[in-house]
Amino acid sequence: MVKKIFNIAALVLFFSLNSFAQNISATASIDKSNYQVGDYIYYTIKVDYSKGMKVFLPFIKDSLRNVSIIKKESPVTVEEKNGRETSTFKYILSGYDSTGVNIPSIPVLYQFAGDTTMRYVLTNPVGFTIRTLKINPNGDIKDVKAPMTIPLDWWWIAFWILLVIILVAAAYYFYNRYKKKKLGMEPVRKVIKLPAYTIALNALHELEDKKLWQNGKVKEYHSEITEIIRRYFEERFELPALELTTSEAVEMLKQRKETESILDLTYNFLSNADMVKFAKFVPLGSVNEEMLRQAYEIVHKTIPAAEENQSEVETTGGINEEKTEVSDVR
Repeated sequence: MVKKIFNIAALVLFFSLNSFAQNISATASIDKSNYQVGDYIYYTIKVDYSKGMKVFLPFIKDSLRNVSIIKKESPVTVEEKNGRETSTFKYILSGYDSTGVNIPSIPVLYQFAGDTTMRYVLTNPVGFTIRTLKINPNGDIKDVKAPMTIPLDWWWIAFWILLVIILVAAAYYFYNRYKKKKLGMEPVRKVIKLPAYTIALNALHELEDKKLWQNGKVKEYHSEITEIIRRYFEERFELPALELTTSEAVEMLKQRKETESILDLTYNFLSNADMVKFAKFVPLGSVNEEMLRQAYEIVHKTIPAAEENQSEVETTGGINEEKTEVSDVR
C-alpha cells in the first residue's frame, strides 16, 4: 500500500515538473567557440516563458572561472504572438589566459503570477577555448591587437578652424583698438546733455498730445504731470523732489533764491494733484487745463536767464509759440 502511494506521489511530481518546464525554458549561448586572449566573448541567456510570469536577472558572477565580466547590458523583453514572452540577458566577457573555459548551468529565478514561491530553471552549460597568439621568437614585439584607427571627424575639424579664425580676428581687433587709443586716435564721443527745462517742456508737450484726462484717465494725467515737475526740480535744483511730500518740496524750494516766484504756484499745483491722486477728487476740465498751464509756467519762470532766449526756440510747437510772457503759455 505504501509503495503504491509512493509511486503515485512520484508520478504527480514528475508531471508537475514537466508542466513547469513547459511554462519556462532558459538557453545559454556564445557567439563562437574559439577566442584569442583579450577578445570580447558575447554570452547570452535567452528565457522563454508564459505571459504573466516574473523572471529575475540571472546572477552569473560566482559561476565564472578564468573569465571576467566586462559589461552587463540591459535586459530586453519581447512579447510573442502566442501568448508568451522572451527575455534576453547579454553579457560581454573576456579572458586573459590560454585555457578551456566551461560556464556551468546558470539558475534563472522566476515566479508565477500571484504566487510568491521562488522557483528556478537551469540554462545549458557552455564551453569554449581561449588561445594565445602564435609567437615568433625571431620576430618583432607586437601588440595583442593592432592599434585602432579613429576616422577623422571633418565637422569637428571645421569647428576648431572656425574657432581659431574668430580668436585671431578678435585679437586683431583689440590690438588695433589699443594701438589707436595709445596714439590718441580713438574717436571721442561727445555726449550732449539736454538742459533740465528742455527735458521738462518736451515731456509736457508729449503729455498734452496724449489727451489723458480728455479720455477719462484723470488720475494718470495728474500723476504724470506732477512727476514731470518733480523730476524737473531734481535736475534743476538737485532736490529729491520725487521722494518729498508737497509741503517738504515747497520748504526746500524756499531755500533757493531763484524759486521765490514759483513758491505759491508750486504749492497750488502740487496740492491740486494730491487731491486727485489721494482724495479721489474729480476735477473739472478747466482745472486740468489750469494744471498744464501752471506746469509750463513753473518751468519757464525758473529757466536760467542766460538760456531764456534759447528756450523759446527749443519749445516752439508747444501750446503757444510766443513765450516772452508766462501768461501767454495757454
